[in-house]
Amino acid sequence: MTAETAAPALRKPHALAGIALVIGASACFAALDTTTKWVSASVPLLMALWFRYLFQAVATTALVLPQRGWRIWRTRHLAWQVVRGLLLLTSSFLAFLSLRYLPVGEFTAIVMITPLAITLLAATLLKEAVTPLRWVLVAGGFLGTLVIIRPGHGSFGWSSLLPLALVASNAWFQVLTSKLARTEDPVTMHLYTGWTGTLVASVLVPFVWTQVPDPWLWAGMCFMGLMATIGHFALILAYYRAPAATLTPYLYSQIAFAMLGGFLVFSHVPDHLSLAGIVMIAVCGAAGAWLTVRERRAAP
Repeated sequence: MTAETAAPALRKPHALAGIALVIGASACFAALDTTTKWVSASVPLLMALWFRYLFQAVATTALVLPQRGWRIWRTRHLAWQVVRGLLLLTSSFLAFLSLRYLPVGEFTAIVMITPLAITLLAATLLKEAVTPLRWVLVAGGFLGTLVIIRPGHGSFGWSSLLPLALVASNAWFQVLTSKLARTEDPVTMHLYTGWTGTLVASVLVPFVWTQVPDPWLWAGMCFMGLMATIGHFALILAYYRAPAATLTPYLYSQIAFAMLGGFLVFSHVPDHLSLAGIVMIAVCGAAGAWLTVRERRAAP
């Protein structure tokens, strides 16, 4: 689940198309997470992760290389491209592991506090100014997370902390993405991200490889790769057409799609407290995006 930001000079202003693409990407990511939860119950986690990255890397390269040529691999920051790929691989691993233990809807809601975590990161480590209202939204989002995972509750365990580790790695990934996007082609970033994950996972996957006789599991892994590829490309196209501040509130539609997927595939319905936490996260996150729009309009 990531937002690639295109260089302003490449953007084509078409907000409605951007919004539609973001909602489509959110549906793809929810389908990816739902399928991941189903597949990882029977397939070694690292094997499923490797196949998902391999599919995405090969499909992206086959689509882009004939159109852009080898120049698409040119980058000014190779080391940072690799670090970014490793951060996303770490996030993906934590996502796969989290989905083994948590319902899809609740997992997605917790992950969606990433923009709020970036605010916290910017204030504490990057020393950026944060308004009191933003601190209230950050607190509300994290309170919603606590309502979902419920420390001290009988269902609370170490697995409940996995999405929080994912949020931390994903926040760093997003911060690095925003820095690289100022000078790098987003398609180049996408290629390096996919191949970094594929190569690292390829080194590790022989140690966990197992026979998968069920063709439906192979179909599920192919579907995971397809949804990841389409979702990330849809995000890239969306950010060509509209600014991030306009599109961010619509990313929270992924929570609704995830809850729908969890219900259709696993017959899971969040309890009342979990629903309250999900609503708190969605409202605080969307309000944070709205505040960003207002601040940018007021800026000279």
